[in-house]
Amino acid sequence: MNIVICGAGEIGSHCAEVLAAQGHNITVIDQETETLSTLDDTLDVRNLVGNGAHADVLLEAGCAKADLVIAAMENDEINLLSGSIAKALGAEKVIARVHHSAYFEKRGLDYARHLGIDHLVCPEYSTALAIASTLRSPGSLAIEQFAHGQLEMQQFPVSASAKAVGQDLVSLKLPASSRLAVVERQGTPFLPNAQTIIEKGDIVTLIGESVGFDKARKLFDTETGRTLKVMILGGSSQCVWVCRALKDRGFSIRVFETDEDRAQVLAEKLDWCTILHADAVNTDALKDERVDLADAFLALTEDEERNILAAARAKTMGVKSAVALLVRPTYQHLLSHIGIDRSFSPRSTGVNEILRLLETGPVRHMATLAQEIAEVYEITVPIGAKKIVNQPLKEIALPENTMLAAIQRDDEVFVPGGNSEIEPGDVVIAIAPESARKPLRKLFK
Repeated sequence: MNIVICGAGEIGSHCAEVLAAQGHNITVIDQETETLSTLDDTLDVRNLVGNGAHADVLLEAGCAKADLVIAAMENDEINLLSGSIAKALGAEKVIARVHHSAYFEKRGLDYARHLGIDHLVCPEYSTALAIASTLRSPGSLAIEQFAHGQLEMQQFPVSASAKAVGQDLVSLKLPASSRLAVVERQGTPFLPNAQTIIEKGDIVTLIGESVGFDKARKLFDTETGRTLKVMILGGSSQCVWVCRALKDRGFSIRVFETDEDRAQVLAEKLDWCTILHADAVNTDALKDERVDLADAFLALTEDEERNILAAARAKTMGVKSAVALLVRPTYQHLLSHIGIDRSFSPRSTGVNEILRLLETGPVRHMATLAQEIAEVYEITVPIGAKKIVNQPLKEIALPENTMLAAIQRDDEVFVPGGNSEIEPGDVVIAIAPESARKPLRKLFK
């Protein structure tokens, strides 16, 4: 592919590194000669000094015949302008990076559609989903993002007194709007079938339509889940995205922010969180707020050294899980030695999101529920998919251990039954092992 990348910052340079390694022809545009010189020393890419929002510069870079243009400069508005111009010049696909939620969440206007841009990518949003998924059930946010709140996926242990205990799934008669996706027993996950007998202590992953989901959950869980306590260092934009991802999901959130004005803004913006104007690194604030009783501590400032020190300190004080936000992978190898459980990088998650958008064919990987055993795939049904359209699902020969968990048809999302039919243009969520990926592509081609 011929790819033009506008911006040689963290996202742009990492995109160039990853895509060049895959054998693509890369041209990088940036106004800073020194930045491009550093890139030229490490990568086999073409560099061009100029403004990525100027048509003449984009034409010189080859946008008119480019397979892909990535606008990854620091300014959202410049990226939107650059992406729109690149598309008008003839680029086949355009991806623009944005920071602000107003653009990404389409407040008042679908900016991407209006400007002719194929996809908007927000690394902070992608990172927030990844962080929240580690605190919640794997894949849950991918499902909710796909369904825009019309579906839920939750993972929880089976209560000893639950109705499901000792019954197989046929006898249990789950509501038609829900599916049992994965069962984990004594640390081993597997895909259930109609004869699977539920045992107390099993950890189950349930997916279903939001309306009526609680009814299905009560078959497995008779105990009210406790509120999970999360502490966050730094009121950055990344913090805001994470707090939004955890809203109304059973979390008690406390945010430490050293800047008084920023703390006031956060208090107004995040009214479901407790905002503390305090220095959690150089004072006894963590001790006073009982970080030892917290389920997770997230260090999300824009200073990665500060994040590492704070997360390590919280861990030594007894927090169950410590997470640090990193910009570069420089310190990655040190984290496990100082007790930090996880790290996340907007640079890496942003590039991974771009790579996911470049997947060809109708089948795209969305999330992992259980490594290799249960993957979540999003499938766009093409017009010519004669093997699967306009016939009951129970008559379709799906790959082994594959479950069609949801169908999106226009603005409607529903859990299909055996008599449901797939129509061209539908978007389908499938849960299947990694081995089913190629058969799925063949079936839906």
